[in-house]
Amino acid sequence: MNPTVSRPDHEDILVLRIEGMSCNHCRAAVERALLKVPGVKTAQVDLASGTARVTFDPHKATRDDMVRAVEDEGSRVPL
Repeated sequence: MNPTVSRPDHEDILVLRIEGMSCNHCRAAVERALLKVPGVKTAQVDLASGTARVTFDPHKATRDDMVRAVEDEGSRVPL
């Protein structure tokens, strides 16, 4: 489950579960990839919980954009 919380200031928060991160380097690479997605404002990736908390503009970025960025780094986002 990947809950999205809408906020009135044109920012949504999405929590993604991420599989395949095994070290801090992986965590940092996923975080950098998410931050490169146009419309993503913040990305906090937690290696221990295997999650990423992303604040983004829903008019500029979609969940699919973020999933693609994570998967391009070699990690997976389960359905």
